[in-house]
Amino acid sequence: MKTTILATAVVALLLAAAPGKEPNWTGNFTDKKFLNGKAVFQLNILEEGGKISIDFDAVYNNGHGCAPEGNGPATIMDKDTLKFTFTDTAGNAGSGTIKRAGNDIIISVHATRVADRTCLVFYSNNIHLHPAR
Repeated sequence: MKTTILATAVVALLLAAAPGKEPNWTGNFTDKKFLNGKAVFQLNILEEGGKISIDFDAVYNNGHGCAPEGNGPATIMDKDTLKFTFTDTAGNAGSGTIKRAGNDIIISVHATRVADRTCLVFYSNNIHLHPAR
């Protein structure tokens, strides 16, 4: 009986001391006033079954120009950072990072293969996105 109580206490202490599981990355984020209010940028993150994927789209409010839709896999770099690769509907491809900033995220997107230069305006550093409402 004493052995069972002791073993249970040890397991409880180990579980209490174990670091908590990191929050899930799944979420929808947007900047409805992207490019000084001229465009919208939206990013979705899905974490499921140990895999993380991202998809995004960007479009000018008046509908002109490139409107890329991209997607790709992401990997966890540390508790607050993801690294991803993507291809978009215009034939561009690249990589980027996503960092947690409280409830928001900050992304940086870099095109490494450019098929349509008009889409590059949507790919930059430090894009601040808020949870979609």
